[in-house]
Amino acid sequence: MGSHLQAGLKPRHVTMISIAGVIGAGLFVGSAKAIATAGPAVLIAYALAGTLVVLVMRMLGEMATAQPDTGSFSTYADRAIGPWAGFSIGWLYWWFWVIVIPVEATAGALILGDWFPGVPQWVFALVITGLLVVTNLFSVGNYGEFEFWFALVKVIAIVAFIVVGALAIFGVLPGSDTSGVSNLWTNDGFMPNGFGAVLSAMLVTMFTFMGTEIVTIAAAESPNPEAGIRKAVNSVIWRISLFYLGSIFVVVALVPWNDPALVDENSGSYQAALERMGLGGLTTVLEFVILTAVASCLNSALYTASRMAFSLSSRGDAPAGWSRTTSRGVPANAIIASSVVGFLGVVGNYLLPEKIFGYLLASSGAIALFVYLAIALSQLRMRRQLDDEGTRPAVRMWLYPGLTYATITFIVAVLVLMLVQEGHRLELGLSLALAAVILAIGISRRGTGPHRSVETEQARSTR
Repeated sequence: MGSHLQAGLKPRHVTMISIAGVIGAGLFVGSAKAIATAGPAVLIAYALAGTLVVLVMRMLGEMATAQPDTGSFSTYADRAIGPWAGFSIGWLYWWFWVIVIPVEATAGALILGDWFPGVPQWVFALVITGLLVVTNLFSVGNYGEFEFWFALVKVIAIVAFIVVGALAIFGVLPGSDTSGVSNLWTNDGFMPNGFGAVLSAMLVTMFTFMGTEIVTIAAAESPNPEAGIRKAVNSVIWRISLFYLGSIFVVVALVPWNDPALVDENSGSYQAALERMGLGGLTTVLEFVILTAVASCLNSALYTASRMAFSLSSRGDAPAGWSRTTSRGVPANAIIASSVVGFLGVVGNYLLPEKIFGYLLASSGAIALFVYLAIALSQLRMRRQLDDEGTRPAVRMWLYPGLTYATITFIVAVLVLMLVQEGHRLELGLSLALAAVILAIGISRRGTGPHRSVETEQARSTR
C-alpha cells in the first residue's frame, strides 16, 4: 500500500478525454427541452453557457499548468482562499459525481431494458455500475482506455451527424424531406418566446457542460500534465463550437422548434432530426451512441469522485484510508467508498419514493455554478501569488483581472436567475442548504484563516 497515484494515463487518453469530455448524454437527451423552450434562439443559450465554460476553463488551466494536482480546483481553493474553501468545494464536487452514478446507470438501464425487455432494469443498472467499478479498481489505465473508446464513439457520431445534416441542409441528401435553414426564422421568428425563454434554456444547457474540467484532474496522472492541460484548455473553444453549437444548429435548421417530437419523452432532438433526414431507421444506432455517452459519464463519475476523495484525504479532510493506493497506484478505498454511495443511489432510485430521490438529485443542481465560482475566486487570488513569485504558467487568463471579475458577476447573475425561475428554485434552495451544511463543517474543522503551510500539506499527503 502506498499514497501516490500512478501516472498511468497515456497522452492519447488525456487528449481524447479533453476532446470528448464535454460531450455528455445531456447533449443528446436534454437539448430537446432547451430547443422547445427557446426555439432557434437556443443557439444563444448554448453560446452564453459555452462562453462561461471557456472562461472558467481558462482560469482553471492557468492554475493547473502552474501546479498540476489531482485535487484540481479543490486544492487551489485550499491554497488561494483557505482550507475551509477547499474542504467545502471538494465535498460538494464529490457529492455531485456520486449522485451522477445512479442517474447514468438508470439511463443506461432504460436503453438496455428496451433491447432486452425480459430482464429487470435494476439488474442492468447494477451490472453497468459494477463493471465500471471493477475496471477502475484495476488501474487508471483501464479508466483511460475505456474512456478513449467511449469518447471516440461520441466524436465519430457527432461529426457524422453534422456532416449528414449539412448534406440535408444543402438539399443533396437522398431521402431527406427538408433542406435550407428557413426553420431558423419561420414559426414566429428566431426568438419566438422572448429573451426570458433564452435565459431559461441557458439554465437547462449550462449543466450539460459539467465534466469539461475533468481533464485537469486526469492530466495529473499522466507523464506530462502541463502539456495535456494546455492542449485541452486551448482547444475548448472549438470543441464547444463544433459539438454543441454545430450539432444543435443542424437540429434547429432541420426541425421546427415547435415540432411535437422535441417534447416526446420517447424521442429527442437528434432522433427528430434523423426522422426529417429520412434516417429514422438509425434509431438503434443513436441509442447505442447515447448508451456509450451514458457509460462514459458513469465511468468519469467513478473516476472523478474517487480522485476528489483521494485529494481530500491527502489534505486531512476525509478518512485517512481514502488516500492509500494499491501497488498499481490506484486509490482503491476511495473508489470503493464512492461506488458504495453510487450503488445505494441505484438501489434507492428503484426503492425510494420518486419525490425523495428527486430531492437528492435536486441537491446537486447548482453545484456546477458553485464550482465555477470557486475556480474564479481562486484564480483571482492565485494569479497575484504567481505574479509575486515571478511564475508564468503555460496558460494565462485573458484580460486579468477584468475578465475574471466579469465571470464572477455572470455566475452570480445566473444564481439569481435560478432564484427567480420557479422551475429551478428548488434546485438552488436544496443546493444552498447542502452547501451551508458542508461549509459549516469546513469552517468548524479548519477555521477561516489563511491556507495551511506547504510543509503541513506535504506532511499530510505522505502519511
